[in-house]
Amino acid sequence: MADRVTLRIATGHPPGVVYAGLMKDYFQTELKSRVESRTEHTVNFVEGYSGSIVRTAETLEGVRDNIIDIGGFCFCFEPSNLPLHAFQVMLPFGTMDPAVSLQIAQDVYSQVPFLTEIFEERFNQKLLARIADAGYNLSTTFDWSRVEELDGVKVAGAGLNLNWLRYAGATPVQSSLPEAYTGLRTNVYEGWVVFPSAALQLKLYEPAPFYTLIGFGSMTWHGLTINLDTWNRLPADFQEILLEVAADYEQQTGSNNLERYSSDVETLRGLITVNELGEDVRRDWANSLRDWPREMAAELDAQGLPATQVLRAALESAERRGYTWPVRYELD
Repeated sequence: MADRVTLRIATGHPPGVVYAGLMKDYFQTELKSRVESRTEHTVNFVEGYSGSIVRTAETLEGVRDNIIDIGGFCFCFEPSNLPLHAFQVMLPFGTMDPAVSLQIAQDVYSQVPFLTEIFEERFNQKLLARIADAGYNLSTTFDWSRVEELDGVKVAGAGLNLNWLRYAGATPVQSSLPEAYTGLRTNVYEGWVVFPSAALQLKLYEPAPFYTLIGFGSMTWHGLTINLDTWNRLPADFQEILLEVAADYEQQTGSNNLERYSSDVETLRGLITVNELGEDVRRDWANSLRDWPREMAAELDAQGLPATQVLRAALESAERRGYTWPVRYELD
């Protein structure tokens, strides 16, 4: 029996953020095309991008409560509900290659089923895809060349990555990308920990005309989920194609971010000042955070979460893939 399927799909981020743009231009397009060419079903979408249905910190709950069917969001906005899912952020100065970051996450999720199962067991949703970000650096409203110049400066980020700023003595400010332009323009903060595509697509280079390549790492800490009640109502052939497209979308978040990183940086060079920290400064910065992964693992282990297992798996996966950490974090 053919079905006319309407899915409400949403995220708090605008399509200018890579993963959100891929939701709209790749995931939706491919799902509709493949379903309608291979089955008798039709697909329509009710879109809610840029926070028009759920904001960045509301998407997990929005999917759980069936306000939307499919949601894309950063685990960074769920520190209480998903504290362990930001595990790559707890290992700063990792690979800047988003395709490798995604592979590391895939390895860890396969070794630790808890990371996937919690969505169904606690939040009435199914994890469809993990989502990689490009490598993180720092946008600022002022030029700087020494880390000491960041002391006391208000710098925004999304949750746990604000801990990277300890070494610099910066004042961390919790925020989200939809607020970044206005916050920088009005001096709510003077910097943003951000990947180059967002600095470019959201025009953060206008209020913050300095971008410093630090190499904090590429993080796979977003996800695409579907409400379980919605999932269970879908025909079996539709479910099969949905999982297929979601897996392809997951890979796209890694490969697309990898392909555009260098060109986005070069585009920024043509618009603003782009600086780069030396490798010795990066190593010193990483060394200043060498105890933080162990502290985070102990804190989360005490909550009954498999944090040490997860962080060790991530460290070892990166090394198997040829990555050398500027400082080898010890967890014991």
